[in-house]
Amino acid sequence: MAHLRYTITRLIEECKNMRELKQIHSQITTSPHLPETDRYFLISRLLFFCAISQSGCLNYAACLFKFTRNPNLSMYNALIRAYATKTKNNDGPSSYQTRNLYKQLLYNGMKPNCLTFPFLLKDCTGRLDSKMGRSVHGHVVKYGFDGDVFVGNSLISLYSACGFLNSALRVFDEMWVRDIVTWNSMVIGCLRNGDLDSAVDLFRGMKKRNIITWNSIITGFVQGGRAKEAINFFHEMQILGDDMVRPDKMTVASVLSACATLGAIDQGKWVHGFLKRSGLECDVAIGTALVDMYGKCGCMERAVDVFKEMPQRDILAWTAMISAFALYGYGKEAFDLFNEMEELGVRPNSVTFVALLSACAHSGLVEKGRWCFDVMKRVYSIEPQVHHYACMVDTLSRAGLFDEAKRLIRNMPMEPDMFVWGALLGGCQMHGNIELGEEVAKYLIRLEPLNHAFYVTLGEIYAKAGRFIDAKRIRAFMNGKGIKKAIPGCSLIEVDGIVHEFSVRGSPTVLIEDITRILQCLADGMKIERDMLGLFE
Repeated sequence: MAHLRYTITRLIEECKNMRELKQIHSQITTSPHLPETDRYFLISRLLFFCAISQSGCLNYAACLFKFTRNPNLSMYNALIRAYATKTKNNDGPSSYQTRNLYKQLLYNGMKPNCLTFPFLLKDCTGRLDSKMGRSVHGHVVKYGFDGDVFVGNSLISLYSACGFLNSALRVFDEMWVRDIVTWNSMVIGCLRNGDLDSAVDLFRGMKKRNIITWNSIITGFVQGGRAKEAINFFHEMQILGDDMVRPDKMTVASVLSACATLGAIDQGKWVHGFLKRSGLECDVAIGTALVDMYGKCGCMERAVDVFKEMPQRDILAWTAMISAFALYGYGKEAFDLFNEMEELGVRPNSVTFVALLSACAHSGLVEKGRWCFDVMKRVYSIEPQVHHYACMVDTLSRAGLFDEAKRLIRNMPMEPDMFVWGALLGGCQMHGNIELGEEVAKYLIRLEPLNHAFYVTLGEIYAKAGRFIDAKRIRAFMNGKGIKKAIPGCSLIEVDGIVHEFSVRGSPTVLIEDITRILQCLADGMKIERDMLGLFE
């Protein structure tokens, strides 16, 4: 009998699909020579395969569980784990089953173990259910697993995902044992909640880092609007030269995104060269990041070359190339590419139409804009969202078609946001439409009385119309209320691969002196040129 149990166990381990598993199940069920204890063990192995294996079937696992007399804790854990990984939303069947299994486990007098809680907490994290998560946390303490590193890591992930960073930090501080997953989870939690400085403090305190650590800190700083520091982290990663931690495709994609944000073309070219030297595969994601970087840095020829060299292109790659054309007002090229994409059977998405409508705005293609707005809904069943309306209003306002723009805003199925009204206000400024400009600006000021941009634009409209007293009145009102730019404007310049920032808050003294000297040389040269031209008049 032991030999039969061993044979069937091996068959289950070597099973490749559900068809084979059902045959094994049939053999277990019909075999007259299997003791009940062996049959129970083998059914549990079948259940694990169905619940955990990628070739398994969760519904089949649930049926096996249902018809198993007195399922043990391992069976409960296997099903809870399987349902937790399939959680979609608060009301989904997977979510219900996970909670129901845990209640049933407790009702039957079983005690959860260190494997039960991470799966439960994963379920809560997937649904952002902090209420149930806190209840599970209470059970963690009740059953004495608050010192378990895997449970602690799961709690940190839960609280971070739900926005309770202080609770996550408290769990972190109280953990007796921490592994690299603990530190990574806490760093990611801080980054996800916008506390980039705390993330850096934790990062600096780590004795050991892996590729997840580096990718998290680099990506987090890019997404947090601190792209220059993200590139510095990448350089630090290079300098350390740890053979065990080498940049991967995710690292490269994040750094390229940082270069695109800063317009750091030399840095971007270096990363492109590093990509080739390192032997990393230039897949669709990397190719798209390169197209985006070269496009935003103004190297359109390089962007087109990378795009053409891509062996495969998805909708994100096509959209990135269209967006690059749109950014620089190459409306014809953007639509030519869109037509090519359609001919190849690639279906556009809502972001593609944002790029096309943006191209229309920057290129003055009003008819094309109207066509886009119609096609996206009529042909592709894509309902225009607020950003599509903002682009269309921008296109119409730039062309001075204010009545049509106002009519479009009135017929919007959703409430117009600041970008929609801002697009209309920008058109008023461009064409000197004082009456409508005043109306829109005052409306926006009522909505956001501390937003400096609306006052500045209204002041510029007055100044352009020669109403300097009104422009001064706006400026005096801003000064009286202490309304200033929340983030001072700045310029970026790349010198020898290093990005320098210039703003009213301060600038590198040496570079300022160099730039001032060059500007003076240019001014002197133009004066000489002007004087020379004067001799021939």
